[in-house]
Formats: sequence, C-alpha cells, structure tokens
Amino acid sequence: MDPREFWGKSSKFWLCLILLCTVLLGFYSNVFSLISTWQREESQSQDTHSVVLQRMQLEKKESSERDCHLDTCRIPEVPRLVYPKAQLLKPTRVDVLVMTPWFAPIIWDGTFDSAILDAQFRNITIGLTVFAIKKYVVFLKLFLETAEKHFMVGHKVNYYVFTDQPANVPQIPLQEGRQVVVLEVRNYKRWQDISMHRMEMISNFSQQRFLREVHYLVCLDVDMKFSDHVGVEILAPLFGTLHPGFYRGDRQSFTYERRPLSQAYIPRDEGDFYYAGGFFGGSVPEVYRLTMACHQAMMADQANGIEAVWHDESHLNRYLLYHKPSKVLSPEYLWDEHMLRRPPLLRKLRYVAVPKNHAEIRNR
Repeated sequence: MDPREFWGKSSKFWLCLILLCTVLLGFYSNVFSLISTWQREESQSQDTHSVVLQRMQLEKKESSERDCHLDTCRIPEVPRLVYPKAQLLKPTRVDVLVMTPWFAPIIWDGTFDSAILDAQFRNITIGLTVFAIKKYVVFLKLFLETAEKHFMVGHKVNYYVFTDQPANVPQIPLQEGRQVVVLEVRNYKRWQDISMHRMEMISNFSQQRFLREVHYLVCLDVDMKFSDHVGVEILAPLFGTLHPGFYRGDRQSFTYERRPLSQAYIPRDEGDFYYAGGFFGGSVPEVYRLTMACHQAMMADQANGIEAVWHDESHLNRYLLYHKPSKVLSPEYLWDEHMLRRPPLLRKLRYVAVPKNHAEIRNR
C-alpha cells in the first residue's frame, strides 16, 4: 500500500474520531450541565417550598395566637398586688343581674377590680373604631379628648377614624403609646347606608390590618363622649352592651326585626337582651366574624328588597342571639341623659350621648 494512501486514510479516520469525541464531549457536557441545573432548580424549589411552608406555619401560628384570647389561652402572671379580699357571702351587687344564664358576666360598677385587670391585660393593644362621616366629623374632637381622659388609660390604643374628610380630623395631645389612624372612606347619601356599611368597612380592615396591629377592637358611635372610666374590664372574646332603652323590658318589647323574610329576623319567643349598635367589640377575629356575618346578611336582605327595621343594629342583635357574647356591658357604658332618667342602680355613667339635632345631622 502506498504510504501516502495509508496516512491519508488514517488521518481521515483520526479526524472523524476526534470530531466524534468532540461532539460526544459537548453532548455529555450539556447533559451534565442540565442535570446540575435541574438539581440546583430542584434544590431552590425545595428551599422555596420550605420557606413558604415555614411562612405558612408562622402565619398559622400568629393567626392562632391572635385568635387566642385571655379567656382561653395561657393565664398571664400578675405581679404582687394588695387589694381587698372578695367576700363570698357578701356580693358587691344584689340589686342587678351580674351573670347571664350562659355564665357571661354583666359588667356593673362594683363587680370588678381595675388594678387586677390592668395587670392581666398589661401587654395588649386595643383598637377603637369610630366613624366620622359627613357632618358627624363635628363630634370627633370631644370624642377623642374625653377618650384620652377615660378610655383604656395606661394602655396602648389605636384610634381608627373612618372618615370622608381626613383634613378635618382634629389634632389632639395623646398619651404615650396611643395614636390616631385616619382611614379615608366614601360617604353615602342616606345615614342608614352609612350605618349599615360600617360592618363591611370594619370587616375589610380587620382582615387587611387590624389582625396585625391590635388584640381587641372596640366599635363605638362618634356622637358620644366619655364621662368616666372605661377600661379593660370590658374586654372579652365577644361583648355587647345593653341598650339603655330596653334593659328593663321583656323580649316582647324589644324592637327586633320581626319579618321572617329578613336575615335579621328573630321570633317573638326568642331573645336574651336588646343590644345597642353603638358599643360592641371583642378580639379581632371574633369582631371580623361578627361584622362579616352582619354585612353578608344585609347584602342578602338588599337582594331580597328588604331593609331591617334598625339596620345594622337589628343584624347585630340577631348575631348575638345565636353567638352568645362572653361579656355583657351594663347601661353604664351607653346612656342618654337627655332622653332617659338615671335610675339609682346606675352608679356611674361612663359613655353618654352628646345633645344634637338628629334630623339636621343625619340628613345633610
């Protein structure tokens, strides 16, 4: 064989072999690179999944802790206190009912010790919601000033002011650990609509921010003023306040919604108390459940062309009938001195109505 022919064929063979090896090397290099990338991506995916799981577990734990209130969670330790011993055979109040049939305390003056309760609730933040929409903004200054004197003194408070006029929210001096948070909302033509949409707004903001910011919510009317101590004695998973116009009455006299078509309907043979729409509250999760349920019920009524007789208050009473409150506040916590004569059993008036022309305020 001609050497040149041999080396020519040999060189072609080796060239093909080298090219083949190069192709295979590139292929396997890409395969190994892909495998490495898949492994990294899978590892990152697992890490991401792990972070998401941890976050979900943390959120679940935080949600559980928020949903957990003093009555059902670990009992807080209180410091050494000196206070009068309770006398088992000498009750402090014998002139009024102090316990409901479902063992919820009814809060009257003389039935609690503020020093003990302040120690138990010393590490909490309370949110107060109030609506100052349209002409009702004129009541806000007196409301906040008297709240700073009497409401949850010594505790952290967020005043959540729902208003359509943020520029008209007054600036007042606040105690340490307390702040006014202005939440701008729309107004409505009818005062009834403003009243009913409160439930929607409270439920929305409970989910959006209150759950993260406070432990309890107290939901109040703005056309009032504080005139005496209102403290942590009111706090409970869910509380309502006896309406000053019906605390003496029987259930037949209560102005419940009596039309079966309404979601607020209460039959005439049912009812515990008549609760005021201007003072209720509880832990944030419980207030969220209450306000969401009332809002959904009002939307169902609207779809059926019916409006409950006393709007959101009617739905509140329906809810509290079938979700018994864990505390009930006496009429000390909501009173109108100009419409009602004060009876001797009311030792204190803590939160009272401000004189006003309802027609002028509501219809503007």
